[in-house]
Amino acid sequence: MMNLQVKKLSGVIGAEVTGLSLAAVEKEALREINALLLEHLVLFFPEQHLDQQSHVSLGRHFGDIEGHPNLGVPYPEYPEIFELVATTGGVADEWHTDITFQEQPAKMSILNMTKCPTVGGDTMWTNLYAAYDELSAPMKEMCDGLTALHDAAPHNKPEKTAIHPVVRLHPVTKRKALYVNEHFTRRIVEMNAYESNALLPFLTTWVSNPRFTVRYQWTPGTICMWDNRCTQHFVLNDFDGERIIQRVTIMGDEVEGCSGQKWDPYIRPGRLSATSRHDRQLFFHVNRES
Repeated sequence: MMNLQVKKLSGVIGAEVTGLSLAAVEKEALREINALLLEHLVLFFPEQHLDQQSHVSLGRHFGDIEGHPNLGVPYPEYPEIFELVATTGGVADEWHTDITFQEQPAKMSILNMTKCPTVGGDTMWTNLYAAYDELSAPMKEMCDGLTALHDAAPHNKPEKTAIHPVVRLHPVTKRKALYVNEHFTRRIVEMNAYESNALLPFLTTWVSNPRFTVRYQWTPGTICMWDNRCTQHFVLNDFDGERIIQRVTIMGDEVEGCSGQKWDPYIRPGRLSATSRHDRQLFFHVNRES
């Protein structure tokens, strides 16, 4: 029998779950975890202390897993694990959803906090449903029909690009989520540069409103799961000492837009040869699909 205890951590996102071992999780527990993840969007399981084999096995319960597409593999025997050591690799201190520069981004991530400082290095998550829901009706109507260009420039691979809807539908809940982020999203496809430079920073800042967020203070051995389809996260770079995370990523997300007015991509008349790198990528991407 399970004896799960679930403690909400904020009004709109995040819960801490105790009362089970993720090293030997059963089908009943997996069903409950899936339900809790749809409800709370990010879950924290303290005092798990999973080894690498158990971490990978846990990830496989939720779907196909892959290593990071742009970063190195630290453990050849476990290529599915991505590791980030803060003293050598830095931290992702910009709001982002994982791997949105791919046509099929990550569906879900499972993080194992193997070592962390006593103070600092917290992570924040934001609820992208709530970010969309609190937009005004005119802003929602405009955003529903827009798309955005994402690239992997933060990983020194700017040639890797994808175009996704600015507002996406979650495939299970069918709720709308605001799907642009400051780390990977470069421009609004249907707008000229001036318009995109006005709207995109507003949207990527809007998602960080404290009303939509939760902040978690780590302890070693904590496992964290989050739904990439309706969240963003941000690491606070405010610590001294070593911070080591290991992550497996469940892949295969199909990004679905919502119904709304659709417009053609904006390309400045007669100036394609002088456009920016992103405009050229957009031009080739659009023509490849046509």
